[in-house]
Amino acid sequence: MVRSRLLAVAVGLACLTGCASQPPSGAVSPPSPPTATASPTPVPVSTSATAAAPVLSGRVIVIDAGHTGGWTSSWGYQQVPNGTGGTKPCNSSGTATRSGYAEHAYNFDQAAALAKVLRARGAVVLLNRTNDTTATDDLCVNHRADKANQRRADLLISLHADGNTSTGHRGFHIIISTAMQGGSRVMAESKTLARDLRHSLESEIGLPRSNYIGGGTAFSPRSDIATVNFAQRPAVMLEMGNMMNADDAALFSSRRWREQAAVALADGIQAFLT
Repeated sequence: MVRSRLLAVAVGLACLTGCASQPPSGAVSPPSPPTATASPTPVPVSTSATAAAPVLSGRVIVIDAGHTGGWTSSWGYQQVPNGTGGTKPCNSSGTATRSGYAEHAYNFDQAAALAKVLRARGAVVLLNRTNDTTATDDLCVNHRADKANQRRADLLISLHADGNTSTGHRGFHIIISTAMQGGSRVMAESKTLARDLRHSLESEIGLPRSNYIGGGTAFSPRSDIATVNFAQRPAVMLEMGNMMNADDAALFSSRRWREQAAVALADGIQAFLT
């Protein structure tokens, strides 16, 4: 009896040093808890990554579609300041292709195509004309730069087409004012804009330089063009070609070409602004 008690005490002391209880014979052991596995380290996501802003975001560009379909002699022949102390008619009727596509219509169509491309690139585009049927005083040549000046636009581009009666004369030229209200700095910037436009028109759509104005440079410095004389911001007047020339006229009359020309013009503008 004493020996049995001593044996029980010994077993008890052994259990105090690490004896694990054993289930009764035939009993089912409880399932072991699942082994914890380490969660994968999450990949940090940058909260600063955003889509790139359109390349011309925030830029303000004024497009002047020359002339207007609402022209009348009583409106257009009134005299207005030319920007150098003289006067000239408020506007003119513009020219047309031999098949009857009017310059004012082409100017308006080309301006609309250009505006679409520039807006897609993020620019704020202001049009001097939103239709081709009206004639108001703000469309006189002494007011064509007003919107660009008032809004402190990045640039003004005035779109035209020439009407030289010699059928062999073709190609584009860019009029640069030598008497801009913006002064020498703005005149220098306007020359840079003209160079960028010349490059894009030549390299992208193969538009030839004028063979009758500019001596092969495609540049025509003048002091009698009120639209650019009154500009206080970089500004050029672009004669896209000669409407009396069959090759140029065919280009002007093609919607697809006008869209291609719009991209080239927008690329020249973008090169100037960026």
